Amino acid sequence: MDDHASCETTDDYDVRQWDTREGCEVRQILDRVADKWSLLVIALLDCRSLRFSELRREIDGVSQRMLSVTLRHLERDGLVSRTVHPVVPPRVDYALTPLGRTLHETIKALVTWTEDHQQEIAEARAAYDRGREMMDA
Repeated sequence: MDDHASCETTDDYDVRQWDTREGCEVRQILDRVADKWSLLVIALLDCRSLRFSELRREIDGVSQRMLSVTLRHLERDGLVSRTVHPVVPPRVDYALTPLGRTLHETIKALVTWTEDHQQEIAEARAAYDRGREMMDA
């Protein structure tokens, strides 16, 4: 049986159309929420709101500019809320919105899958690398 035949459904789901359907923003949204900085921000905001400086400290390697852009995009998409407190110096807190919390559940499932299959992936990578080395020799 063809592997793809088992994936056929009667709904309108067709991965090949993500980039071509008029007005479809699926690809754009996936690119946004699946990038490494967004995934980390969403994961960190799961339990509590955090200030910008706390997020920056927790996310190794993110620049101030990249974190600002990421938070702005997540806020625009309705996944993160931004609360400015009228104090001196100004304090800004970021938190997941209800929509962002639903995405966190999906991210958690992806992380769990990765943890469950990391050994298999490591073995596949090693086998691939051995094969490449033999081809290059």
